[in-house]
Amino acid sequence: MFDSFPTGVGERLDRPTYHADLGRIYTSGIGFLNKLERGQHFAERGFASWEAFAAGDWDRAVRLADEGREEYAQELRRAERLGVSHRRLRVVEFPVTPYVQWELFVLRVRVDLGDDIRILDARDITDVEKSRPVPEVVILGDVVMYEVVYDGEGNADGANRYTDRSLIRETNAGFDALYERGEDFPAFFEREIAPLAPPRVSGASTVVTGARASGQD
Repeated sequence: MFDSFPTGVGERLDRPTYHADLGRIYTSGIGFLNKLERGQHFAERGFASWEAFAAGDWDRAVRLADEGREEYAQELRRAERLGVSHRRLRVVEFPVTPYVQWELFVLRVRVDLGDDIRILDARDITDVEKSRPVPEVVILGDVVMYEVVYDGEGNADGANRYTDRSLIRETNAGFDALYERGEDFPAFFEREIAPLAPPRVSGASTVVTGARASGQD
């Protein structure tokens, strides 16, 4: 599973080019978008809920997690109009990191609106991750696949773009197989996340900068 991914040849895109390319192809009749999310430490600077979380104000962070509800609803309505189905698979390590604990409160809003999200316990894929973690990718049909990349400080810094159809099909088959192993979001959230005490966070320095819960990268 994902055997060919490490040797795939991609085109490096800076972040604005990546976003523009994704937006263009998204509207071209791709049929589906699959997102595999593996990293456990990211940030969402400028997103009020994350800023509250990073500042250690957990109660406010949870209250503000709902702030993107209308934007997410618009995304899903647009996807429906375009005939694009969305699936997201979120790999979670234990113990759950503060970032992932926060992120799942945001993803819960998406699920409430009908977004298709499953959770995969990292302990259940040790057979797949013997030599490397599963790739963190966004797959648009059988047309293009993006691997989001980061700079030396961990800031989201564009993506590697892949168009090899055989590589995309293989990676997507891996996604499908893992998705079948995944657990429905609500059951996982209520069992593993809701009972947790607020995480201890000492400012934004405890996380790596990206842009995850509220978007594709």
